[in-house]
This record gives sequence, structure tokens and C-alpha cells, in this order.
Amino acid sequence: MPATGEPYPASVLGLLASAGDRPVFEHGSRTVTGAEMLGMIGRAAAGLRAAGIGPGDGVALMLGVTPEAFAVIFAGFVVGARLAGVRPGLPEPQLRHILARDATATVTDQAAVPPYAPHPLAVADLLSASDSGHTPSLSARPHDVARLIYTSGSTGTPKACAQTYAALDAAWTARPEDWPPAIRELASRLDRYLVFGSLSSQVMIEYGILTLAAGGTLVATDRPAFPEAIVRHRASASVITVARLHKLASAQRVDPADLRGLRALMVSGSPLPATRHREALDVLGPIVFHGYGQTETGTISMATPSDPPGSVGTPPAVVDLAVRGPDGAPVPHGTDGELYVRTPGQATAYRADPVETADVFVDGWVRTRDLGHLDPAGRLHLVGRTRDVVIVNANLYYAGPIERVLASHPDVAEAYVVGRPDEGSGEAVHAFVVPARDRAPDHAALRALVTTHLGEACAPKTVTTIAEPPLSPSGKPDKRLLTELR
Repeated sequence: MPATGEPYPASVLGLLASAGDRPVFEHGSRTVTGAEMLGMIGRAAAGLRAAGIGPGDGVALMLGVTPEAFAVIFAGFVVGARLAGVRPGLPEPQLRHILARDATATVTDQAAVPPYAPHPLAVADLLSASDSGHTPSLSARPHDVARLIYTSGSTGTPKACAQTYAALDAAWTARPEDWPPAIRELASRLDRYLVFGSLSSQVMIEYGILTLAAGGTLVATDRPAFPEAIVRHRASASVITVARLHKLASAQRVDPADLRGLRALMVSGSPLPATRHREALDVLGPIVFHGYGQTETGTISMATPSDPPGSVGTPPAVVDLAVRGPDGAPVPHGTDGELYVRTPGQATAYRADPVETADVFVDGWVRTRDLGHLDPAGRLHLVGRTRDVVIVNANLYYAGPIERVLASHPDVAEAYVVGRPDEGSGEAVHAFVVPARDRAPDHAALRALVTTHLGEACAPKTVTTIAEPPLSPSGKPDKRLLTELR
């Protein structure tokens, strides 16, 4: 096991060393033990060093979901490189941007890479070195950037959050003694954690490290269709989006699959409406964990199955949270305001973007630009985003409260509000609703409901019934695409 005081990823290598002959990764019919994974990381690190990759070098990762991909990611940390994961399905301009700005080499397990990818390195070649049998030496420097995590782009152009090796080392994920209560409860259910999409995803890899620390196994699937993948891989836990959670609950009502082994679904990517939350708990049982965090901060809080629907749980003691008004001053408990947070592993800046960095990273705090409040029990409730607004007759109205009123109607499962130019009022509210039943909600009744609660200016000029919202590549509802619907 790595010696105390060594830099990241010493904590993760220690988990693998402790696992020994226990399986830590399953891919198809193949299983990889902790000792085998540690050997793969050592070989990949030797391959990276032989290719001239060391501290401070930028490495783009174009990888599938395999044991080798996991090994290469942590080999990159071993040599002290700056890693940038390339999410599948990125538009070509974003892909060019990442590869041109943030990488001096591209590590890939794909048959072909874009011609503009710098210094391609094949995973198979990196792993061809012999295993020394020793824990690899660590080259990371604490204040170097360890990884660039791109935001989803759901509120604008994706930005690269720079997280240092010191921040990764300070995070509590790999240390069970530091787990907050909600994470401790979740960890007890991570026997077989289903992974898919990209191991470079912040959410996917952080739950993966948590699984290793809990003594569980990462189980990869190439076809993440639910509930089939859960049943086929005997998964006890998985990450799930709000839209996919609703589809799973609906499918279970009609044609139930055997999900007795499923113990945790970690909802990620967007707020979970209370109606959807109750539906999932009713159909699937007490297995829903609703996490709240940002790319900039990591996990901020998590609701366990025993928390009331509509909240995102109680922020743990290791997270500082302040609710502030427009003047930056704290507001009383129960009052909505903008959320500012400090977490142990938060990012320090947006790479090469000093203007956005100065706006978001303020005196050691991260300005989330989310709106919310704490209830009397200390649970956090989200109510919208500061930039998610509609300006009607020069007055600013937040979309979140309008969406909550619409979603309170029994015929509405989800509601999304956008602003569109309007000749009479500058902008007007336009709503998109997902029905809770098999019939479309009465649009006039919904407009009247909003008028009663929030006033005529907030009443939607149009209401459109949709089966589900369009999603961004990260799985979040994409309001920019909604504005294009007619």
C-alpha cells in the first residue's frame, strides 16, 4: 500500500492493493482483481513515461468502459499528467477545441481517431510493458492541474473546470472514515455498481472509487438499457437520469422485471421533481438517492430514500453552504437565495477563462448560480437557476418557481419554462409539460394555475405537451433545444 503522505492517486492505489485477489472490475465474462488492476496501472504508467508523458503534460482520453480504460486513467494520475476526458458524442467543434487546447497526447482504445488528435497513443501499446511487481512511483505535484472536467454546457458553452492534485487528495471519496452519513448509507449498497458511457465522467468515476472503498465491484455494460442491463448484470446500483428513472418506473408498472437485487439508483444530472421522486419510491421501493453537485464542486449533498421528496438532503459537515441574497449577504433559513459552497475537492478555476473564473470562484467559495433554501431540518431544496429567467415588461421572473407551480398540477409530471421574444412584452413565458397520465393536461387550467399563484406576467403564453424533454449529450434537459420547438 502507498506510504502515508504520497500524492494522489495513492489513496486509490491503496484500495486496489487492499483488494488483492478480490474482483474489482467485471467486463463481460472477464473479471479483474485488485492486484491485477494495480499491475495494469503500473504497466500503463511505464508506457506513458516511455512516450514522454510526465507532470503537467496534457492528455486527452478517448476511451470505452473497460478495465484497461480504468487503468489508463489512473496511470495518467500516477505520472502527474493533466487529464481531459472526451465524452462520447461531442460535437466536432467541441472535440477540436479540447484536443487542440488541452492535450499534447491522445490516449485511445478506438480503431480510429480524428486526424487532428495530437500524438495518438494506443492503450494496447501502453499496456505492453512488463509488470515490475511494485506499486508504481507517483510523480504528481500537488498544485498541478490533475484533470479538466468539462461542464455539460446546459447553461452555455462548456467550460473546463481545473481540479488540482491537492483537491483530488482532499476529497473524501476513497476514505471510508470521512464519509458523510448519506454516503455511508449509499456505500453499503454498492456491491455491483453498473458503469457505462465514459469512465472519464466525474459522476461515473467518483461512484466507482466509492465502490472500491466499499469493497464492491465495477460492472461494465455496453448496452445501458434499463431494466435489461440491471437484470443481465445483476447490478445492485447504477447512476440514472431523471428521464431514465421515469421510464424505468413506467416500465415496471406495466411489465415488472426482477429487480430484487437493485438497492440504489443515484439520480444525477438535473433536479428530480417531487412527483417523479414519489413515483419512483412507490414503484421501485426505497432505493432512490438524489445527489446534488456541480462539475465545479463535486458532491454538495445527497438525499437518501428516507428524505422527503423534493429535497436534496442535508449538506454534510465537510461542505460549507451559504444562501445569499442579490447583495451577497446571507438570507434567513427558509428564504430562497443563491447557493455558495466550499467543498474539499472543488475546482480552482476555469482553464484559460479568467472572466468566468472571477465570476464563479469568489474568495474560496464557488458561486453555484443555483437558487435554493434550507428548511427547518437543515435539508436543502433547489428552486431554480439565477440565469434561468424570463424578462417580461422589463421585470425579471425566474423559471424555477413557474415550473414548480406547473408541476404541482396532478396531470403534470415535469415542467420546463423558457423565454421567447415577444413584440408586446419583450419576452414571454412558454411552457413545455410532460403529462403524468395518459392524457394531455388542460392548457388553460395550467395558465390559470400560474396566474393565481404567481401573477399574469408569469402565465405561459403557450403550453406544449411533450413526451419527454430533449437531452444534451450529458443527459440533462436542454432548454436551448426546447426554444427551437414549435
